[in-house]
Amino acid sequence: MSTLLLCATTTGYQTQAFAEAARRLGHQVVLATDRCHVMENPWGDGAVAWRALDFEPEAGLPPGIDGVVALGDQAALRAAALGLRFHPLEAVRAAIDKQLTRQRFEAAGLRVPQYQLAELGAPGFPCVLKPLNRSASQGVIRADTPQEFDAALARIRRLVGPEPVLAEQFISGHEFALEGVMTHGQLHVVALFDKPDPLDGPYFEESIYLTCPPDNAMIEAAEQAAAALGLTDGAIHAEMRVNAQGVWMLEVAPRPIGGLCARVIPYLAEQLIEHALTGRPPAFYADPAGVMMIPVTREGLYRSVEGVENARAVPGIEDVVITATPGQHFKPWPEGNSYPGFIFARGGDPDSALRRAYACLNFQLATVLPALNAR
Repeated sequence: MSTLLLCATTTGYQTQAFAEAARRLGHQVVLATDRCHVMENPWGDGAVAWRALDFEPEAGLPPGIDGVVALGDQAALRAAALGLRFHPLEAVRAAIDKQLTRQRFEAAGLRVPQYQLAELGAPGFPCVLKPLNRSASQGVIRADTPQEFDAALARIRRLVGPEPVLAEQFISGHEFALEGVMTHGQLHVVALFDKPDPLDGPYFEESIYLTCPPDNAMIEAAEQAAAALGLTDGAIHAEMRVNAQGVWMLEVAPRPIGGLCARVIPYLAEQLIEHALTGRPPAFYADPAGVMMIPVTREGLYRSVEGVENARAVPGIEDVVITATPGQHFKPWPEGNSYPGFIFARGGDPDSALRRAYACLNFQLATVLPALNAR
């Protein structure tokens, strides 16, 4: 029996799914999460607290850890600091900081838009403003004029406070994502995703991912980007735009695809766990499949959803998973960063199936009172 360290967050969608996958494979699981480090086992999961690892990184872990999987950017930072076989700490820091990422890409000769800290103004128009250390497109806003730039920066400031904000020229084109793993600095591609809906702003909430065949130009760009950041061992999730000029790398995150989206690739959790423990990379997956991150169309407190069974009955739909809990506060992008659920399709025309299933759903949201909305 091998022992897997799973670095995650207590609220992450993926934590339980990966822990269960490891146990199905017969492995022991040790959790390291952002739970309270003062209270004794508050979640009843036996997890080691991240803060405890800050104080005693070796004493906080049981002996005999054979591999580590990190779910999320901050979890990757914790994993990298433990000295296990994983991406180097400096590489993870560069990968989750958008300004450092741009600097590394630029030094490696990759295509990079003009960029600078937003406090210095716009590098040109149209441009995109984004907090340096946020994920899931939270706080990302396009601005086409100086007035829109000022309004966008003020809006982001209300969300992130003094956190630095990057401004970079908008890159036109079609967006794709690449799922892969690094093994001793070599990229193994697990899947390539097409994002069929235009992501031109002003906000950049993602929705549909569709599997697509391998593309040499995108794979080569992702390899160069991962090398530029110094990522060496573990899962990566890369985002890129493609236009007439070629491939523009947006980011290479030191983690797998977020939320429950990993389910679109059969047994991806199990394969990433085996890679962490044995170094064996997953196979490439290109069968027709897709996932929809159910959009948040308006702000409100989740009450219920109708039409789930009708959505599941749409031909080609594999499952509809509602992750929202009663009373959960949802906000549209750019303030939002959480989806109420996921729709999975496989075979045939997954794009059409996902859209038909989504049309069956009717979410009931309660109006947010002004005092709550002000928080």
